[in-house]
Amino acid sequence: MKVTFNINFHTVWGQKLCVVGSIPELGSWEPALAKEMSYKGDGNWQLELEVTSPVKDIEYRYFLSVNDKQIFEEWEKNHQVFFIGQADRYTLYDYWQVRPANIAFYSSAFTKSLFAHPCNTHERVVKSGKRLTIKISVPRVEKNQRVAITGNQECLGDWHPDKALVLSCDTFPVWHIDLDANEITYPLEYKFLICDDQQQPLYWEEDENRVLNLPPQQAGETAIVSGLYFRDNLPLWRCAGSVIPVFSLRSEKSFGVGDLGDLRMMVDWAKKTHQRVIQVLPVNDTTTTHTRSDSYPYSAISIYALHPMYISLPDLGELADSEKAAFFARKQAELNKLDAVDYEQAVRYKLEYCREYFRQEGEAILSTPGYQEFCEQNEPWLMPYAAYCYLRDTYRTSDFTQWKENSVFDKNSIRELCSPTGKAYPEISFIYFLQYVLHIQFKGVSDYARKNGIVLKGDLPIGVNRTSVEAWMEPKYFNMNGQAGAPPDDFSVNGQNWGFPTYNWERMEKDDFSWWKKRFRKLEDYFDCFRIDHILGFFRIWEVPLDYVQGLCGHFNPALPLTPNEIEQYGLSFNEARLTTPHINREFLPELFGDQTEEVIGAFLAQSSSRHFVLKPFCDTQRKVEALFAGKTDEASLRIKKGLFAIANEVLFLRDPREPDKFHPRISASQSYLYRELSASDRYAFDQLYWNFFYHRHNEFWKAQAFSRLTPLIGSTNMLVCGEDLGMIPESVPDVMNKLQIFSLEIERMPKTPQREFTDLHNLPYHSVCTTSTHDMTPLRSWWKEDRAKTQRYYNDVLGQAGEAPEECTADLAARIVSNHLATASMLAVIPLQDWFAMDDSVKRRDCEAERINIPSDSDNYWRYRMHIPLEKLIEADSLNNKITEMIKDSGRK
Repeated sequence: MKVTFNINFHTVWGQKLCVVGSIPELGSWEPALAKEMSYKGDGNWQLELEVTSPVKDIEYRYFLSVNDKQIFEEWEKNHQVFFIGQADRYTLYDYWQVRPANIAFYSSAFTKSLFAHPCNTHERVVKSGKRLTIKISVPRVEKNQRVAITGNQECLGDWHPDKALVLSCDTFPVWHIDLDANEITYPLEYKFLICDDQQQPLYWEEDENRVLNLPPQQAGETAIVSGLYFRDNLPLWRCAGSVIPVFSLRSEKSFGVGDLGDLRMMVDWAKKTHQRVIQVLPVNDTTTTHTRSDSYPYSAISIYALHPMYISLPDLGELADSEKAAFFARKQAELNKLDAVDYEQAVRYKLEYCREYFRQEGEAILSTPGYQEFCEQNEPWLMPYAAYCYLRDTYRTSDFTQWKENSVFDKNSIRELCSPTGKAYPEISFIYFLQYVLHIQFKGVSDYARKNGIVLKGDLPIGVNRTSVEAWMEPKYFNMNGQAGAPPDDFSVNGQNWGFPTYNWERMEKDDFSWWKKRFRKLEDYFDCFRIDHILGFFRIWEVPLDYVQGLCGHFNPALPLTPNEIEQYGLSFNEARLTTPHINREFLPELFGDQTEEVIGAFLAQSSSRHFVLKPFCDTQRKVEALFAGKTDEASLRIKKGLFAIANEVLFLRDPREPDKFHPRISASQSYLYRELSASDRYAFDQLYWNFFYHRHNEFWKAQAFSRLTPLIGSTNMLVCGEDLGMIPESVPDVMNKLQIFSLEIERMPKTPQREFTDLHNLPYHSVCTTSTHDMTPLRSWWKEDRAKTQRYYNDVLGQAGEAPEECTADLAARIVSNHLATASMLAVIPLQDWFAMDDSVKRRDCEAERINIPSDSDNYWRYRMHIPLEKLIEADSLNNKITEMIKDSGRK
């Protein structure tokens, strides 16, 4: 079979155009084996290829090279040609595929949910054997609309819209039509239009008519024109949705904690209120201790495994033993009465129920083709995960370094441990069973959401637990001598220390980021949109040394630390001992310890000069201090602990762990006691150095890091990608996110420009998600009470209300604030469920303080918020539901 590739692309001397694709004749996607095209003049390039391998289709892409080095390629979405068996010659006329102005419409959020089309085909008989196929990308077509074509010839209706031909959408968002080339006289003038289900024209594409002037086709030849884009000028498409952790859902059928059955019911509520997005928090397994500390959803022990607490027991099946069934029914009633999640009890009894059901039905389930297929497809992660869970419980610790002969992961040993004939297999098979049930239930919810036009939006944590399966199995990808966190921000003045290991990006890049790509692919099993938690971590991560508990003495990695000579060029004399060793002037000690000062000096401090003290060796790191005060909760002990932590932070420069002769200025150093001791000239010099280091020095460096990491990752997924870009944002972040069309996160009370107290909602970018609050913040009603002066300014200056602000955020005020967010240009307005509730006095919770999900400054926060009314009643809450529906409609959102 002969295949001829044609494309018009203007190059300069020395540049070559190549084709790479899915078959051996096109290099099997290896650029070095791609086929070089021949130049035919006037920008026209051609490649004639004999395809001898038996294939049904070819995917391919064009790229530009110089000296055999690829320098520029098409957008990641490949050309594709299907061989229908009726032609022995295919001539392809392609247009170079550029990155569309709105990639979001090509994501699975739209192609599988919001704009999903049935795979309708409109086959047309080509009697002559001369076929012309025209393909065009038209993603923004509502479900009740179709793409049609008409033109200046009878076979295309002679420009009569009612005679236009409807295109097939079985390869949506690419539409195509087959024409009999014998009925066409070139040049062919044509245009596309959108019509409704009854084939009535709705609107035409923009600009001038298209013209096609091809050589006449021969018998047995199929000519295919592809790479076209529909030209529209439609209003911005926007929608609304809700964000809520799955564990926070409540229904009459759940078992003390939200589950996948509740998520399905949440889809029903979203559809009823004309919402299109449901955003959840991470749902991965986080079990390390079997205690409430495992409630932290961003500390996954596996990037693949789902948390067993999300199994819907009613969907799992009933227990045959009536006594046991009655026991669990009582436990369910007890847990469902609680205002918040009792994590330990809910997980314990749900797992016990699952064990009973497994004893009852496990043998039958494990023999099904579906279960066996699941295990076979997921074995690379499922077997290590099951072995991890077994060993964690056997040794009663998730710290795999304590697992004796299994402290270092060995594939053969793990395969032996998981053998069906081994003593561990009853437990291993139960773990397999749990993950299978979770997968089937979650896939069912995902399909249900898509069917109802609802997008499920997931959440990708930036880190993994230090004792996770991945850290055990693939330690090459992690830096275990550092802790990931975040620098100080509005959430935490001392920064955040998440405890996660940081990534070995150099090693990940050598593997073409396969670790991340597999992670993305797993998310695609259930989600069509996702949020990258702390996307700044792809630019640089905040790395905290192991000796520190707080995040204040961290540094950015990667970074460009300063040499002593560079520091002194700013006019600051670099006295290493004075500037890098934690110490404190005696005059400041009363501020930290009050009347306990002398006691602290005698017990914990050593004099280093006539005026200064350092921490004694037994307490000279925050980790040592933490151990000393473990379990002490009296006020005096807590104050001493806090003060010693503060002294450990008293440096102006931090030594770089990889280049010990270079240094990082400490973040928020102007708040330190050491800074207060500097002379006026030294302060000025340090300020200039600090400003350049944190706001200028790394801009291009971090931009290059982010592009090299995010570009291949974003190109590897069909999901709509959003980024959580809050905190200390480098100047390079918006540029990278805009070019890759990663949606930003916009929050009114967290402006991204220091000159503003509140974000200007009137000028939000279209490619963004706007929201009233996040799980790390207080919901609207609590925020209203936090800072009375700030609330007053917001009331007068933002809401435009005169007089004194009310003490409470009333339902009308909440509705006004939410309405302002719905009115923005952001494509997605995703509102926390608590803030929707705030708009209705008959629905909202009495105690607004009980609606808080997380307090970032509290590393021991208990993640247990649960909505106060069951979803069954929420679906019937017409006063709120009608209000939401009307507000979404009035805002112009779909």
